[in-house]
Amino acid sequence: MSKLFIVPTPIGNLEDMTFRAIKVLKEVDLILAEDTRTSGKLLKHFEIATHMHSHHMHNEHKTVENLVKRLQAGETIALISDAGTPAISDPGFLLTRACVENGIMVECLPGATAFVPALVNSGLPNDKFVFEGFLPDKKGRQTRFLALQEEYRTMIFYVSPHKLNKTLAEFVQYFGADRAVSVSRELSKLHEETIRGTAEEVLKHFEAKPAKGEIVVCVGGKSLK
Repeated sequence: MSKLFIVPTPIGNLEDMTFRAIKVLKEVDLILAEDTRTSGKLLKHFEIATHMHSHHMHNEHKTVENLVKRLQAGETIALISDAGTPAISDPGFLLTRACVENGIMVECLPGATAFVPALVNSGLPNDKFVFEGFLPDKKGRQTRFLALQEEYRTMIFYVSPHKLNKTLAEFVQYFGADRAVSVSRELSKLHEETIRGTAEEVLKHFEAKPAKGEIVVCVGGKSLK
């Protein structure tokens, strides 16, 4: 039976790969990978010999139609990203939507994703939260910050290392110097760390010690008091 499997891959530590993910990747007809070179190392480590095709943000608009036809013809396909769960700030949404619209089964396996451990270990309220992913680089950035000034839920952002200090300074500007912030970097990897404090305190920390690696930032929401 044709089916699209959405398969999470480790965000750093290979031991976070699940037995089920390995089984699915070995059994499907095709694996779609964000970067076949990166994923090739992962597949080799787990002795997965399934054929791969490249599927990333620059070609996914062009490949979706053909992939849907292959699925309709009875193939099973797995989608993976470089790290974490596909479609979370990574390619995957367009293909998933096309499958749903065409009545093709979609199954997402549970597994690694960066924002969940970052939220849980932040110490910030996690009964309600909003995932913002990457902020706009220029156009719409200020507008987004102005809208988020009234957000009362914990906010989660993906931030590249070279934009971290700028982003933290914007948190101070738009949310206030005393707003609670937690920065997690290199989750599940050797140099994993989480820095917590006010927006101003965390900014000063990373001004003195520039951040490296993959970064997730959690920001406390506006107080309702």
